[in-house]
Amino acid sequence: MIAARWAVNVLASSWSYETTGETHLERLRQARHPIVYAVWHGGLLPAVWRHRGEFTTLLVSRHRDGARLAAAVKRWGYRVVLGSSTRGAAGGLRGLVRVLEQGGNVAITPDGPRGPAMLAKPGAVAAAQRTGAAIVPVGVASSWGWRAHSWDRFLVPGPFAQVRMVYGEPFSVPPGLGGREEGLDHLQLQLSRVTRTAECGV
Repeated sequence: MIAARWAVNVLASSWSYETTGETHLERLRQARHPIVYAVWHGGLLPAVWRHRGEFTTLLVSRHRDGARLAAAVKRWGYRVVLGSSTRGAAGGLRGLVRVLEQGGNVAITPDGPRGPAMLAKPGAVAAAQRTGAAIVPVGVASSWGWRAHSWDRFLVPGPFAQVRMVYGEPFSVPPGLGGREEGLDHLQLQLSRVTRTAECGV
């Protein structure tokens, strides 16, 4: 386990990043507006490495794989809330809402923890609606690397890969059930769009 963490740190340290849309984040940070980062599960590794040390709170599954992820990201400066769309969903959402209400930022993989891949579930939208936080869709791609034979085709960029991250236009979620449905549709559309943009740039 220690050897695996060391290998990931060495590998990730070799990546270079090209970002688009980071001015969106700067405006939100200057306004001290809480952020919900939304990224597909398959692009999580390069995304969390890019934002390490920012004390963002990550929603992590209670599954065994989630426990391993939690241990890794805590060493990179993340806080963790346990829960998912399938196990501990209510508790996970309450934890995220508390963080956002206190002015913190959170990160969610809307298609996690078990898929289907690239199909958004409502957790990110519900948290943003309850707190007035802004959702920022994040697209991730790599110039080269490996894809796991898993439901999410988990991306591991290769040594010295260029990682491209695209931050989409932040949006808020209107009130009510209709607002939540609208927000979920918009999240699905925008996450698909920023992912395609990232993939076209590498």
